[in-house]
Amino acid sequence: MAESLLLKYKLKLPISSNPLSLVLFPRAQLHFRSYELHIKKSNSSGQSTSCSSRPTSVSAVSSDRAHSISRKPLIVKHKSFEEWDAVTAKFAGAANIPFMLLQLPQIILNYQNLMAGNKSALLAVPWLCMLTGLLGNLSLLSYFIKKRESEAVVIQLVGAISIYVVILQLVMAEAMPLPHFVTTSIVTLSGVVINLMKHFETLDDGVWKSWEEFITIAGLSALPQVMWSTFVPILPNTVLPGCIALFTAVLAVSMARMGKLSKKAGSVSGWTATLLFMWMPVAQMWTNLLNPANVKGLSAVTMLLAMIGNGLLIPRALLTRDLMWYVTVTCIDSHHQLSLQSDCRFTGSTWACVFYGWGNLVCLYCFNSISWELFLASSLGFLAWIGITFWRDAQVQGHSSSFTSLKHLLFGH
Repeated sequence: MAESLLLKYKLKLPISSNPLSLVLFPRAQLHFRSYELHIKKSNSSGQSTSCSSRPTSVSAVSSDRAHSISRKPLIVKHKSFEEWDAVTAKFAGAANIPFMLLQLPQIILNYQNLMAGNKSALLAVPWLCMLTGLLGNLSLLSYFIKKRESEAVVIQLVGAISIYVVILQLVMAEAMPLPHFVTTSIVTLSGVVINLMKHFETLDDGVWKSWEEFITIAGLSALPQVMWSTFVPILPNTVLPGCIALFTAVLAVSMARMGKLSKKAGSVSGWTATLLFMWMPVAQMWTNLLNPANVKGLSAVTMLLAMIGNGLLIPRALLTRDLMWYVTVTCIDSHHQLSLQSDCRFTGSTWACVFYGWGNLVCLYCFNSISWELFLASSLGFLAWIGITFWRDAQVQGHSSSFTSLKHLLFGH
């Protein structure tokens, strides 16, 4: 006689969708899902199935194969915890609004400067900074296309197009080398077309696999080269870092295709996307310091939107104890494997909020580009939000100190 067990998973996990949440990147689309799994156990046959709720991370080069990590699942403990869980999920969903509008103020300001013949003002926006964001957008676009997350796909597509428009404006102002722009245009156009064909299921699997490998190699190759080039002419102008990274990326992809890449190697593409987004504020702030006269060409509204968007992600990331990577809750029976991903990352969101958002507002204030009232209001609001976030998290977790939540996030329970 068979016994029947009904297991209901009601998870509220946001899926980030903008580059500025990886570190800008990113992106935070809210999904509410309820999965009902029927698991049958037969006493006569002796066969049994089990359901395990374990967080897993995306594999090294491909996101198809996942391996478990030692992070505990989100468990609702009491009513206040459940209420805060729902509130933080709404915050993460609301982050889509500033992320969608992120580059629009910068585009408008660039247009005004171009029409006024003030091309030098566009030098305030480093093209290397925009390039890293664009590569991150294309990488996440492919990821969400594969996962069939339509809402997140739209956010990533808008992000990629808006950054490309900024890059186009930089070329018009002669702030970006033309050969680099041509290469960027080819990659961007190809990426958008391939991803759209994949979304509408008109693309050959072999072509898609090749694109995934290409975007992995491109991102991993560009990262060290962009880091190095940011500090030229202080550092010698060389392509050696990019060449070394290119060789490493090709080797990693080749080993992955042959099935010889260990899962313990970590998520190569995940690390690459995260570091690309994390380098955006570094490149931007370095440019501010080198060219303070052009800082007025930087949109304060864009930086404020970046701070708000990423700030809205921090409570959710803290609650789910998501320090860096995707939290994947997987439940497996004999016929199904269901999983949810959340990339509401504490490290990426906090980094972008502090450096790309508030940090650039500090630069704008120091160089007299914004009023002290705006800077003071944004600074006090930012500090108050962080304080309330840690206080509320400690309260629902039952901790006596707000620092306990940070301790658990960094070192685990």
